[in-house]
Amino acid sequence: MKTLENLFKDELADMYDAERRIIKALPKLAKAATCPDLKEAFQVHLKQTEGHVKKLEKVFRSCGEKAKGKTCEATVGLLKEGDEIAAEFKGSPALNAALIAAAQKVEHYEIATYGCLHTWAKQLANEEAAGLLKDILDEEKDADTVLNALAFSYLNQAALGETNQASSNSAGQRPGNLRRGATVRSTASILMVR
Repeated sequence: MKTLENLFKDELADMYDAERRIIKALPKLAKAATCPDLKEAFQVHLKQTEGHVKKLEKVFRSCGEKAKGKTCEATVGLLKEGDEIAAEFKGSPALNAALIAAAQKVEHYEIATYGCLHTWAKQLANEEAAGLLKDILDEEKDADTVLNALAFSYLNQAALGETNQASSNSAGQRPGNLRRGATVRSTASILMVR
């Protein structure tokens, strides 16, 4: 009979595979991005994702298991779609907005899965795993926040192809974040505000 523990380990293997695939995909997204802030966001999240793999290995150990992956079909599909979007919108003013959309689809999948894994770890009384999974969940939410801030600050507007981003950036300032009313200074500063 399959139990919550079986489900937990199965989803853990799924995310272990997903994170390793994302490590390979993020440099491609950074290379495709034409916005320096978006490139930086992808590079920062790459470092975090490398840390997620290490944390997942600790979660496996906390369960008395060796880390192993199981093909994450959802991530395979989302990354394939991201590659297609990047190719389709290459050279377009909507490229960065398209890359954000592709990345956020992955983030939202991860947020949903890590939310479940965190809850299940608590129900299984594995506090070490619960803590590690909460850390990963928080970083995934932060990455999504950064992508939202970039989209709402100026990249969605630039995607219209009607703005003159060069003139707004000529004074060395980026347009304000319409959602939060803040100016996007750097990805690192956004990540520090939770």
